[in-house]
Amino acid sequence: MSNEAATAQAAVTAEPGLAPEPVAHGLGASLHPADARAKTEGTFPYAADLWAEGLLWAAVLRSPHPHARVVSVDTSHAREMPGVRAVITHEDVPGTPLHGRGRADRPVFASDVVRHHGEPIAAVAADHPDTARMAAAAVIVEYEVLDPVTDPEQAFEAEPLHPDGNLIRHIPLRHGDPEAVGEIVAEGLYRIGRQDPAPIGAEAGLAVPRPDGGVELYLASTDPHTDRDTAAAAFGLPPEQVKVVVTGVPGATADREDQGFQLPLGLLALKTGCPVKLTATREESFLGHVHRHPTLLRYRHHADAEGRLVKVEAQILLDAGAYADTSSEALAAAVAFACGPYVVPNAFIEGWAVRTNNPPSGHVRGEGAMQVCAAYEAQMDKIAKKLGMDPAEVRLRNVLATGDVLPTGQTVTCPAPVAELLEAVRDFPLPALPKDTPEDEWLLPGGPEGAGEPGAVRRGVGYGIGMVHMLGAEGADEVSTATVKVQGGVATVLCAAVETGQGFATLARQIVQETLGIDEVHVAPVDTDQPPAGAGCRGRHTWVSGGAVERAAKMVRTQLLQPLAHKFGMSTELLQITDGKITSYDGVLSTTVAEALDGKELWATAQCRPHPTEPLNESGQGDAFVGMSFCAIRAVVDVDIELGSVRVVELAVAQDVGRILNPAQLATRIEAGVTQGVGIALTENLRTPRGLVRHPDLTGYALPTALDTPDIRIVKLVEERDVVAPFGAKAVSAVPVVASPAAVASAVRAATGRSVNRLPIRPQAAVVTES
Repeated sequence: MSNEAATAQAAVTAEPGLAPEPVAHGLGASLHPADARAKTEGTFPYAADLWAEGLLWAAVLRSPHPHARVVSVDTSHAREMPGVRAVITHEDVPGTPLHGRGRADRPVFASDVVRHHGEPIAAVAADHPDTARMAAAAVIVEYEVLDPVTDPEQAFEAEPLHPDGNLIRHIPLRHGDPEAVGEIVAEGLYRIGRQDPAPIGAEAGLAVPRPDGGVELYLASTDPHTDRDTAAAAFGLPPEQVKVVVTGVPGATADREDQGFQLPLGLLALKTGCPVKLTATREESFLGHVHRHPTLLRYRHHADAEGRLVKVEAQILLDAGAYADTSSEALAAAVAFACGPYVVPNAFIEGWAVRTNNPPSGHVRGEGAMQVCAAYEAQMDKIAKKLGMDPAEVRLRNVLATGDVLPTGQTVTCPAPVAELLEAVRDFPLPALPKDTPEDEWLLPGGPEGAGEPGAVRRGVGYGIGMVHMLGAEGADEVSTATVKVQGGVATVLCAAVETGQGFATLARQIVQETLGIDEVHVAPVDTDQPPAGAGCRGRHTWVSGGAVERAAKMVRTQLLQPLAHKFGMSTELLQITDGKITSYDGVLSTTVAEALDGKELWATAQCRPHPTEPLNESGQGDAFVGMSFCAIRAVVDVDIELGSVRVVELAVAQDVGRILNPAQLATRIEAGVTQGVGIALTENLRTPRGLVRHPDLTGYALPTALDTPDIRIVKLVEERDVVAPFGAKAVSAVPVVASPAAVASAVRAATGRSVNRLPIRPQAAVVTES
């Protein structure tokens, strides 16, 4: 990582003019997270640390086959084992047997058929974790193994895996003149692998039965109200008898918990009448939760002799795996952004999401947008090569700006400084070339003890420009509720927005500090007794939940100032709160917030709901998105053209952020997103030959480490506020994930002259045979 990124604050301020001078508190300050010290010292209580008196341990039996008919399930041996308190199967689900985030098509336990490797068959509760695991292994299942459908292209003609078939959604986008052609035509076929979110913290939970016949679930949930409603339906209980309490979340770049993990936990607690704890192994984690959609993309770009785009044709096929989950939403993003942040007068895109017997796919940061970015940026490189033009110049001739129209027919009304971002990374000084004999061996591609030779190393420079939508889309009702209470000079925020590492809890404190001038602000723990705030993804908690906190804080501010305004015969708008002091515009009034409170308890509750969107119609047209954010990245790589090993030397990032609310957190989120993108580009691919997950562990699945992380130079942050967003801020985490893999692939293309049409980049794709 870059020297200026020794702290997150330094990464933002490394280049002059990127951020204002730091302030003590409030918006614009690099306020530290309240839990930073506990996490650093290892005392923060995560879900895996939960304990209760009389605790039982759970284990889940999972299918060893990707596709099989369940002939019989014999639990008698498991039930007879000493210490076993309960064994449950599909027959023990009293409520709705199917669940799913996008579509209810996933069983709690497989009954007649298993559709993916690792699907739950039965669950056990016992008085010791080893007993529970042995009892789960003692459940005898007779399978009739079936041929798995693992090629998404074959899913169209294969036997239906579900009663409603294998096709989840088809989106045909039609925009402009289908007869339009360009003087230059570039074609390509691209494949994107299956990335696992790989949460470092264990997936764990505790279920505690209640005296009223209900149950409390203590989970690291990122969407507690949805999880509560799903659990209540499966348990056959009204929602008010199921409570989800969010415990310490060890970070999330996707849906944090597998609902198929949560539901057996609650069922066992209800059946035994005892608290039950389940901690997933790393293998179970890989088998159970959703992954990024593997994608097949076919593209044909038409451009004129000046490099301006005339038409884009594309076919996009998403492998949803065994169940629908959020594949419909991912497909909408992929189709809508298939042409990228470029002006395309004519676009004809076909998108499909299909079921297979591969592991389930679902929400992972930048879903849909990341896959198409890798493809359309490769196409821009091909056009530049055909025209003999600089790749950055070709992009600049086509970039979107505010007021342009997307292929979906939606006008870009938010700030879209794409040209400014690209120019910033293009003009940033390039890193020094390596010496012929580097002093440090680890600077060579392949790292220490690598077999590479300096003479075989080629340097490449490439570009990636990404875009993502913020919040939900296509008519999703995005709403959040927050309450702000002030008592004894201390403010408390109650909001069911889960802190997943995106910084919401810190942002909520800053909002209240800014609005009320109170230094000591606490954010209450999250549970489903609070009103819903929605899922923690696509920047929605910065926008919607942050907006709700701001509105509630402003209502409390009015309550605080009204008596003073009335006493002095002026409007509350003429009073301001700064650094804990209340002053009037004319200096007549000057007091402290503490004096104005005078022991009073003030509180207010507010909601925030952005403007509505609409579903894409039968031609892929519609105002489907609330807002968008953009990012440009220039990658510099060194490639050993004999071995095909790649070292990312530097990634220069320029991003459209709207407004910097917390410089340190913003830099950290950008660097984390870029690093995740490097993993997609070079190492991360969960291999599933014939539907079987190979090496479901962090040895076989290669996450990038600190040694793999390049210098990340945040060269420009464009603060052009989005007027419809609270504070004018934009989401920052997802779009670097989208752009960085495309930039790395573009740079490898420049170094080798190879097409590089697959992510992650395999060594053979970077090998050059010189004649």
